[in-house]
Amino acid sequence: MESSVKIEESWKAALSAEFSSPYMASLKTFLLEEKNSGKQIFPKGPEYFRALDLTPLDQVRVVILGQDPYHGEGQAHGLSFSVKPGVRSPPSLVNIYKELQSDLGIAPARHGFLESWARQGVLLLNSVLTVERAMAASHQGKGWETFTDAIIRAVNDQEHPVVFILWGSYAQKKAAFVDQSRHLVLRSPHPSPLSAHNGFFGTKPFSRANDFLVSKGRQPIEWALPANPETPA
Repeated sequence: MESSVKIEESWKAALSAEFSSPYMASLKTFLLEEKNSGKQIFPKGPEYFRALDLTPLDQVRVVILGQDPYHGEGQAHGLSFSVKPGVRSPPSLVNIYKELQSDLGIAPARHGFLESWARQGVLLLNSVLTVERAMAASHQGKGWETFTDAIIRAVNDQEHPVVFILWGSYAQKKAAFVDQSRHLVLRSPHPSPLSAHNGFFGTKPFSRANDFLVSKGRQPIEWALPANPETPA
C-alpha cells in the first residue's frame, strides 16, 4: 500500500498476517503499477481502509457487505454504499433509504454520506477496496477478496454478537461461513434497481438488526443520518 495509508490499531493487529503475505505484496505492486501508468484509482489511497479506521474491530455491531467501490468521479471514499457529501445518492442507496423509511419511518437523507453509521459500529465493507475510474469491477481478482475474507473472519471470531446484512448473492456467498449460532445473518436480494423489487423491499433489516442487538444487551444503531454531514478531514 501507499506510504500515506494507515490502518486502525485493532485491525492492524488482527490482520498482521495478511499485510505480510505474498498476495498483499502482489496487490501493492499492482496498484502502484496502475497509478504509475496514469490510471485514476478510487478511492484515494488514504481512504482504502476508511471502513476499518472508523469502525474498530471490537466496536463492530453490524456488517453491511458491498462488492466494489463506486467508479464515478468523487463518489467512493472507502465505505460501502456511501458517497461523499454533495454527490448524488446512487440508485442502490436510494432504495436503501426507501426501505429505511418503510421500516423505521426515517425520511430519506438528502445526501449519501453514511459515515455516522460507521462511527456507531456499522462496518461498511466492500469485498474489493479499489477500482479504476469508469471501469467497474476492474480490480476484482487482484487480492482484495482474500483480504476482506480475513476481515469477515475476524468479526466472526469476536465473542460479542454481530449482525451481518448480506444483500445479494455475492455477499451471501462471501460470508456463508459466519457462525449463525452467535451472530444474526440477514439475507435478501440486492437493493439495486434490477433486483430490489424481487424481495429487498419489506425485509426490515434495520429494525431487525436493532431488535437483535437490544436482545443481546448491545446498543442499537441510530439509523437516522445527520441532516448536514461534514466531509471527512
